[in-house]
Amino acid sequence: MDAFTPQPRPCWIAGHAEQGVSSLAVHHPFDGTEVASVAVPGAEQVERAVAAAAAVAKEFRQTPAHVRAAALLQVSRMLEERAEEIAETITAENGKPLKWADVEVKRAVSTFRFAAEEARRFTGDLQRLDTDATGEGRLAVVRRVPRGPVLAVAPFNFPLNLVAHKVAPALAVGAPVIVKPASATPLSALLLGELLAETDLPEGAFSVLPVRGADMKALVTDERLPVISFTGSTEVGWSLMDSAPRKHVVMELGSNSAAIVCPDWADLDFAAERIATFGNYQAGQSCIAVQRVLVHREVAGEFVPKLVEAVRGLRTGDPHDPEVEVGPLIDEDNARRVEEWVAEAVAGGAVLHVGGGRSGTSVEPTVVQDVPAESKLWRQEVFGPVLAVAVVDSVGEAFEQANATDYGLQAGVFTKDVTVAFAAAAELEVGGVIVGDVPSYRADQMPYGGVKGSGTGREGVRSAMVDFTEERTMVLTGITL
Repeated sequence: MDAFTPQPRPCWIAGHAEQGVSSLAVHHPFDGTEVASVAVPGAEQVERAVAAAAAVAKEFRQTPAHVRAAALLQVSRMLEERAEEIAETITAENGKPLKWADVEVKRAVSTFRFAAEEARRFTGDLQRLDTDATGEGRLAVVRRVPRGPVLAVAPFNFPLNLVAHKVAPALAVGAPVIVKPASATPLSALLLGELLAETDLPEGAFSVLPVRGADMKALVTDERLPVISFTGSTEVGWSLMDSAPRKHVVMELGSNSAAIVCPDWADLDFAAERIATFGNYQAGQSCIAVQRVLVHREVAGEFVPKLVEAVRGLRTGDPHDPEVEVGPLIDEDNARRVEEWVAEAVAGGAVLHVGGGRSGTSVEPTVVQDVPAESKLWRQEVFGPVLAVAVVDSVGEAFEQANATDYGLQAGVFTKDVTVAFAAAAELEVGGVIVGDVPSYRADQMPYGGVKGSGTGREGVRSAMVDFTEERTMVLTGITL
């Protein structure tokens, strides 16, 4: 290798930085320039990482809570200290506008802090058993213990915080974690590995492996990794579960989130601004991005023009510009797919209000109305900057249309009527209903997941800690209560 050619950024094998057997180039989604190369470990390195995780599992789960909490809090502080650098890294590898990359770093700071706090109070339960005569003098102590090392498979759209949502809860409960970052966006995960290496975590507690192909399949099927946490596409998620039928697999998959604007909602400017922003803020590449907008006929005539104007006013362009709100998609294939879905809907009779064009990896923020119910743009997850509007004659009809999809992650309902809010929570087939707003980026503390095709897991910190552990019960006898 030329002495002046920088080595690829190292991977992390059982807490140690190493070069790999090959390298992977990372390209900027906005202009295609190469921003870095990363070390891709070989089979022998992968084996060492897994063996180290398995070897340290018993020791790590017995680590005092304050030790794990201190390590997590240290990472939180280091993320905050290097926030500007990390945000630039996210933008360079992902194309996310810098203003949203800054938000992602702040979220990761909070995620590790929340995990540090939960590590100190994740204690289990006491259950009295004398509710029946045969249980007199008995008390159950129910503890949660790690299921074992966790394989964390992360997506490209939140290359730092969705890694944090897996790593921080795993370390909080004392479970070693092996991270497989998205091939398009491994830099943030590798940088997180650098910060973890500065803590006092035991050797083997973490590895970051940007592997592909056979090495990835080996991780999925390896019995020493009994837990898999996956965030990504529905197709990959279910195939992964099929490949590991005896493992504990938790997944957060696709979505087709709806926002419902009810006739009692007075502040239509607020609703339009929030829907426009959070349908487009990651170029629509967020599992909670609003895709369908269901507007009651009583307010549609006033609301739709406001929504179109709000979308038209979104700033697009170079994601490193702090004023830009909508950047590129992750690659040109996905941008082309979104363009084709919009064109298909328009050919089927939908009305194009704004947008619809594409330049390379960038798709214009788009609003279409009266999209055919059978079109991909209505039923599937577009994962792009597109809002599909439908006018409904009742709140009940809005609920029915919101449920007419294979995904059920979250929904937003703009209403001040508490009876409508509770009806939405009861009738909408989603994991979470946001009343008075849209699903947005602040979900780190709540149980975050869905129903139907949206997966089996929850990505809130405490929820993931529950997913990564199992209950063990000890019954004490001869106890006076």
